[in-house]
Amino acid sequence: MNARTIAALSLTTLFFVGGAWLLLNRGERAAASTGGATDIPELGMTRVERGKYLVTSVGCDDCHTPLKSGANGPEPDLARRLSGHPDFMKLPPAPAAAGPWMVSAAATLTAWSGPWGTSFTANLTPDPETGLGSWTEQNFVQTIRKRRHMGSGRPLLPPMPAAFYANFSDYDLKAIFAYLQTIPAIKNRVPQPLPPLDGAQ
Repeated sequence: MNARTIAALSLTTLFFVGGAWLLLNRGERAAASTGGATDIPELGMTRVERGKYLVTSVGCDDCHTPLKSGANGPEPDLARRLSGHPDFMKLPPAPAAAGPWMVSAAATLTAWSGPWGTSFTANLTPDPETGLGSWTEQNFVQTIRKRRHMGSGRPLLPPMPAAFYANFSDYDLKAIFAYLQTIPAIKNRVPQPLPPLDGAQ
């Protein structure tokens, strides 16, 4: 095989690899540039499927799905999936932070206490009274973008990693919201955040 043939094969391989890369990434770039108006057929996913993939990959269940005691210890309570802190779970005052310990969490991992006070993870199900059922897509996107409840309310509190989720494209945030609108609606009124304990910084 002469040098000219090798060069031609190399260019052909480069062309096909580059073309495949462009094809796989074209949908994501187009969705980001248009605000997510289209699905991503090149990835083989609808918007809802993309949202499901993201929700199950970035740890939303870790805090928004309560833990319960199972045969092998704590496990997600899937009957209450993504419904946030259980409204029937009344907690005593949070312990004061001491020494190097700054944060404490309830056994369900749905209530957290620290210098900011006590926060309770939100109900992400589409219940119209207690969850996201009355929210718009824009409410959801602005909540993450501005790190405020519904985009203009109180600041989002730890442990919500909104600063990281703000790196999602608009398409991905809208896909997450679209998926959350398809899960079972659970009526669960999460308590309002509590202020810091006296003397807490």
